[in-house]
Amino acid sequence: MVERSAGGEGDDDSVILIPLSDVRRQRMDIPVTFDRRELDLILRLYGRMVAANEWRDYAIDHMSDRAVFSVFRRTSETPLYRIVKDPSLARRQGAYSVVAASGMILKRGHELARVLTVFDKTLKLVEA
Repeated sequence: MVERSAGGEGDDDSVILIPLSDVRRQRMDIPVTFDRRELDLILRLYGRMVAANEWRDYAIDHMSDRAVFSVFRRTSETPLYRIVKDPSLARRQGAYSVVAASGMILKRGHELARVLTVFDKTLKLVEA
């Protein structure tokens, strides 16, 4: 979508480009989703962690302001980790973050692959 500023006869018209997906999302209240590339990265990580017997279940939530991939050790528990995509933070800290069960943000950034490297360190659930 293109918006033009109102100018006089001899003035150069300024053009502001607005991504069509942003306009549609605002008008139709389309939820934020993970695209195919993002889901591929997340599900590869999930498969490795399932094979290591760390994770057993997952849930995907698509909301109007963010998308969340939650991983569980058991279905009945709260999520161990949440991988969050929040486009409103894309220009600041980065759209992607990994949040622990306690609510602490473990890593945040602009690239999902780089944010998921937090799981390369062996994070283990400590049970009391």
